[in-house]
Amino acid sequence: QVQLVESGGRLMQAGGSLSLSCAASGRAFSNYDMAWFRQAPGKEREFVAAITMSGSTWYADSVKGRITISRDNAKNTVYLQMNSLKPEDTDVYYCAATFRGAPGDIKNSRRYAYWGHGTQVTVSS
Repeated sequence: QVQLVESGGRLMQAGGSLSLSCAASGRAFSNYDMAWFRQAPGKEREFVAAITMSGSTWYADSVKGRITISRDNAKNTVYLQMNSLKPEDTDVYYCAATFRGAPGDIKNSRRYAYWGHGTQVTVSS
């Protein structure tokens, strides 16, 4: 069982930078693939970025070059560094985890067994 707690979301101006954190419980954090998704009211949950246990990363085309995912296994934490924020980045951001080797597309939310409660990011123009 893994519990995830996101933090760092807040109101930002367009063009600014923001770092989100996701703290995970449990001793086997390094064995989990981690990801960030985002969701606006009434919309599907959207893939943002993922990082595997080995450190390989994937990004949605809409955020490539602006967003970086990283992890610190010693701190059981995954981060999402967001730069050049845009109003369309406004969403609730969710952290997700799944044990290494789980079947399915790393960009598909159904691959992930554990989810945090989300943190709100609002970007004003």
